[in-house]
Amino acid sequence: MRTFFSFIVALLVGAGLLAYFAFFIVNQNEQALVLEFGAPKRVIDKAGLHWKIPVVETVQYFDKRILDLDMNPQEVPASDQKLLLVDAFARYRINDPLKFYQAVTSEYYVPQRFGPIVQSTLRRVLGSASFIEIVRDKREALMKTIAAEVNKQGQEFGIEVVDVRIKRADLPEKNLQSVYDRMKADRFKEAEELRAQGRAAANKIQADADRDAITIRAEARRKSDQMRGAGDAERNKIFADAFNRDPSFFSFYRSMQAYEQGIKSGDTRMVLSPDSEFFRFFTNPSGVAPAPQPPAQR
Repeated sequence: MRTFFSFIVALLVGAGLLAYFAFFIVNQNEQALVLEFGAPKRVIDKAGLHWKIPVVETVQYFDKRILDLDMNPQEVPASDQKLLLVDAFARYRINDPLKFYQAVTSEYYVPQRFGPIVQSTLRRVLGSASFIEIVRDKREALMKTIAAEVNKQGQEFGIEVVDVRIKRADLPEKNLQSVYDRMKADRFKEAEELRAQGRAAANKIQADADRDAITIRAEARRKSDQMRGAGDAERNKIFADAFNRDPSFFSFYRSMQAYEQGIKSGDTRMVLSPDSEFFRFFTNPSGVAPAPQPPAQR
């Protein structure tokens, strides 16, 4: 009885060990390659419980998710002879485990086997563009071109390249100062050209304004002279009408104006005879000089 019980226990242990070494689990984010004595036999891309022949077959697991390939910064000469320090990375997934195993073996060797291909493509495509195109104008289009070309070459490795991106594209430290000085000189030159254009425009505006001011003042003087002449003519006409109506009053009025202008307070001095024509209204309101008296008889 004890021997039978031991046999059953040994049988169960053996079955358990057989099941442990014969069955394996593939997770949702994994795919597996079954190897028979190191040679690929079959690919398993469905999650779940699977079996293998113990000892004879082994299982190699590969990630289904999108993986990152981070590359070392490299110097890339642009088409305008400017040297750039480019730091880039690629995102890929393993879509053919058999090809991937045959070409790369493991994800650990991707930077050594596939990384140089990405870097050489990056260097070649960016080398055909200028500094401004890489940094600003055509960066997105260049990245798509690089990703497409790398993806074609990645098919031989069982890899699908999802995207290639530049993390940083800067000038090397040794070139920064010279490029900065050149950019500063260009900005100074452009600023001086703008100032010269501004001065030329200002001079033209000033000349036009001076010409317009002279024209406006001349036109104003012409009109003022015309108005002054018309006013003087009207005044003379009024004076003439007044003189014709009452010559004696007009003579009196003009004399009063002469007195007002001639006898002002200040330093003006005149020496006149009291019986001169100028003072005729002082002696007689009518302005008529008195008749001379006959000389006295002795």
